[in-house]
Amino acid sequence: MPDFNKVLTPGAVSDGLVNTVVEIPEGSRLKVEWHRSTASFTIDRVEPSIFAKPCNYGFIPQTLDEDGDELDTLIICPEPLATGVWLEAKIIGVLKFEDDGEIDDKVVVVPADNRDDDRITSLNDIPQWKAKIEHHFTHYKDLKNPGSTKVLGWGDIEEAKTIVNLCIERYNNQ
Repeated sequence: MPDFNKVLTPGAVSDGLVNTVVEIPEGSRLKVEWHRSTASFTIDRVEPSIFAKPCNYGFIPQTLDEDGDELDTLIICPEPLATGVWLEAKIIGVLKFEDDGEIDDKVVVVPADNRDDDRITSLNDIPQWKAKIEHHFTHYKDLKNPGSTKVLGWGDIEEAKTIVNLCIERYNNQ
């Protein structure tokens, strides 16, 4: 089985584009995680139905966030995407996030080639998605560990690109 972290590059970050691999489809309650050591996806847990993912959830290959995992992506797309699918995506911002005291930012992206609707160019274009995402990440651990997650705010495209580049550098220096 190919190791996606060696085959896929992070993408053309300076152009605002990243490659992202889907871990969890929108609407899923399954917490799927990528394990680079075994080059496989595993189901970590099943979440309560009230905490189904509000959007597709993935990661950027060849990155390493401060929490020790690949840098997460939140993929705004008109359809749920299957686990393991990868796509070139356009960066529109970043959710600044803390999970159990660790920085765990999430880069917000849209498909780079959306011929049905290409009007989303920044976080300002998705106010309802932002509200859903913020609510989800503020509360998704409430039944197990209340208060363990904290949304720290939102960042623009340039801040997101800076975070991606720092995570690429961290990955390359490990």
